[in-house]
Amino acid sequence: MIKLNSLNALFIAIGILLISLILFFPKIYLHNNIYYVSKDINKLYRHYISLKEENKFLVQQLEDMKFKNQIEDSLIIYSIEEAKQKNNK
Repeated sequence: MIKLNSLNALFIAIGILLISLILFFPKIYLHNNIYYVSKDINKLYRHYISLKEENKFLVQQLEDMKFKNQIEDSLIIYSIEEAKQKNNK
C-alpha cells in the first residue's frame, strides 16, 4: 500500500489533473472549433441572404428600365412616323 504523505498526494493530484486534461482537451478543442465554424457559416449565410435580396431588387430595377426604354422607343418611333406622315401630306 502507498503511504499517503503530502508529496505523494501532490503527485496523485497532478497525475489526475494531467489525465483529465489529456481526456478532455480534444473534446474542448472540437467544441470550440465547431462553435467558430458555425459562427462563420452563419455570417456567410446572412451575407448570402442579403446579396440574394439585393439581386432581386436589381433585377426589378432592370426590368423597370427595360420597360421604360421600350415605352420611350415606341413613343419615339410613333412620333417619327407621325412626322413623316405630316411631311408626306
